[in-house]
Amino acid sequence: MPRPMPRPTVAQLAYGSATVICSALAMLLLSQAGSVPGIAVIAFASLGLGLLVALTVPLPKPAPEPAAAPLDERIPVQRTVIAPEPAPKTVQPVREPAGP
Repeated sequence: MPRPMPRPTVAQLAYGSATVICSALAMLLLSQAGSVPGIAVIAFASLGLGLLVALTVPLPKPAPEPAAAPLDERIPVQRTVIAPEPAPKTVQPVREPAGP
């Protein structure tokens, strides 16, 4: 079964988005493109550049997995259940004489 694709990190999203915005603005200002095809080419170029930058951001290293002990080295633990103390039997109410 193939491994699922990991989610992008915050750094990848931030660097990629900043690259798309900055490169699109810079290319639009430098080329002074006014036609629809020219703007579309610049938009696709900036998206490609942003994707390239986002993919080259170093990923965090995964945490090492703890080594499990082999089955024959595992020692079972006996668990004991401590029962609560039995409740006292019904207590007879105290009867006091009513008034004088």
